[in-house]
Amino acid sequence: MTTAGLSLLFLALMFLGMPVAFAVGVASLAFFVFSDTIPASIGVQRIATATQSFPLLAVPLFVLAGNLMNATGITDRIISLARALTGWMTGGLAQVSIVVSALMGGVSGSAVADAAMEARILGPAMLRQGYSRGYASAVIAVSSLICATIPPSIGLILYGFLGNVSIGRLFLGGVIPGILMTFVLMGTAWLIARRRGYRPDLAAFPGWRDVAREANRSKWALLFPVFLVIGIRFGIFTPSEVGAFAVAYAIAVGVFAYRELDWKRFNAALRHSVHDIGMIMLIIMFSAMIGYVIALERVPQNAAEAIVALTQDRDVLMAMLVVFILLLGMFLESTVIVLLLTPILVPIVVRAGIDPVHFGLVMMTATTLGSMTPPVGVAMYTVCGMLGTTMDDYAREALPLVAAVVALIFAIAFYPPIVTLLPDLLM
Repeated sequence: MTTAGLSLLFLALMFLGMPVAFAVGVASLAFFVFSDTIPASIGVQRIATATQSFPLLAVPLFVLAGNLMNATGITDRIISLARALTGWMTGGLAQVSIVVSALMGGVSGSAVADAAMEARILGPAMLRQGYSRGYASAVIAVSSLICATIPPSIGLILYGFLGNVSIGRLFLGGVIPGILMTFVLMGTAWLIARRRGYRPDLAAFPGWRDVAREANRSKWALLFPVFLVIGIRFGIFTPSEVGAFAVAYAIAVGVFAYRELDWKRFNAALRHSVHDIGMIMLIIMFSAMIGYVIALERVPQNAAEAIVALTQDRDVLMAMLVVFILLLGMFLESTVIVLLLTPILVPIVVRAGIDPVHFGLVMMTATTLGSMTPPVGVAMYTVCGMLGTTMDDYAREALPLVAAVVALIFAIAFYPPIVTLLPDLLM
């Protein structure tokens, strides 16, 4: 079996509805089983080898930390702060949803987890205030994309691990793009809400005293990204060790500061984490077999030669890669894309003179956007399922929000300082 046959089998299994992890695993294993030159035991060895990575420890630790923080009352306090900051604006709850995603990006690191949480808490309130199901679902799903850029993003950890790129620089590089995305989505939501007459959630701005009070209640959540960046910048802990710090921090906040983390909530967070970590690690382990096949058949080298042959211009190359990733993200889960493409694309962009940190933020944002778009967007299906929204309504309402994000992605792609400014200043 060739890599083309492996790809066709993988796509066929996905089309038939097989879960992503098992579609990757079955297609990869078939390559080794039907190979005349490579023993099937090599495939099993690659699965085991993929788990023996110290940097990869950050992924399950951050997943656990995110679930623990949701169980400690941090989420409720962040929503209260976001409502005080933006609930008085036109389209108040839509603005609250976007700001919550920006604040939760520094806590959970998972776009899908953020989308599910907001759909459960803010979705019904938006529907009661007269928002259409499609618009409410689109705002919640698309705004969760902010979690893919603001540290600690799980996708950035995977990209840094696979591409041998500094995770600390990636974390710092995601701060400005995440802030810009927040403002771009808020502006787009404001224009839509103004045209449709969606009323604010609050009658007037509550005043800076109330904002300060809510900020004080949320201070432990707001301080976590600060501690994270300072710890990495000054070498207090590595990106892998900061995951352990995040878990300890969440437990300490829940037990001593907010006093809301009891044994029942702790067990619930552990159960959710085991489910999430199992799904992610299965994809990583099975994708290791595909990575071995890709390297064996010289796919990265051939792809690099083909793309470089098309153009030597850095901006044209970046534009081509962005369009390619955006289209691919519509059909494959973002984790799979990162695992499969990072070893291929990082050598290409480095050879073209593109900063791999800059490209990593562009790639992760474009890739994760696929989770919010048809036909296979995970965040999209999560939110639409919880709010009972049809795909037609969602796609129509999400279009202006997605268009605004795509425009921002191209701006980031063509103006590297948006990403590289903070890493260059602080590291």
